[in-house]
Amino acid sequence: MIKVLLADDQALIRAGFRALLEAEDDLEVVGEAADGRQAVELAVRHQPHVALVDIQMPGMDGIEATRRIASDERLSGVHVVMLTNYGVDEYVLDALRAGAAGFLLKDTEPADLLSGIRVAARGDALLSPTITRRLMDEFVLRVPAGQVTDLGPLTRREQEVLALVGRGLSNDEIAEHMVISPFTAKTHVSRAMVKLGARDRAQLVVIAYESGLVAKRTSPVNRVPPSGVSPR
Repeated sequence: MIKVLLADDQALIRAGFRALLEAEDDLEVVGEAADGRQAVELAVRHQPHVALVDIQMPGMDGIEATRRIASDERLSGVHVVMLTNYGVDEYVLDALRAGAAGFLLKDTEPADLLSGIRVAARGDALLSPTITRRLMDEFVLRVPAGQVTDLGPLTRREQEVLALVGRGLSNDEIAEHMVISPFTAKTHVSRAMVKLGARDRAQLVVIAYESGLVAKRTSPVNRVPPSGVSPR
């Protein structure tokens, strides 16, 4: 059973999400928060697998709540998915840097929302929708190359894998692209996360861009979205 925490200051939106999620046999809503501070408290209390957190809330906003959840060792199993009303906004990149596993629009199709929660619960980055690629193109590419992260700890092979993660490929797609086994691809990704201190795959994507390893998208790799998540 996937445990989900809802954090949004609008009760009507929380009620809609709860009704949708609890109609699924494998999803359970374990708590509702109206602000970021309450979201952190309920995350500690209920230890959800996924926290759906609105970016803009009164008091403590969703970004600060995400930062606190991501930095708390007790909550290492909580994957935060940010909710936003906007297609591309400056807050989303801050949320990814804070430790969010990805984000969804509030008007996402129900099937995509449910699939996104399951993707996040598996520990995968929810970065497949077109809107996220637009976000990365719009904001992350503005960061000067090499400004944030030193890739020195990574081997050449691990840097190659990191670049492919940054371009949105799954482990299976990385394996196919590099002609290695999916297990080997997963091992390279895991080692890169450890060496770079990344909480999850979403932060690897940000690092790949901020370091300049992925400089542009002029030659994207052909790919398919993760299982259950369709591009919008």
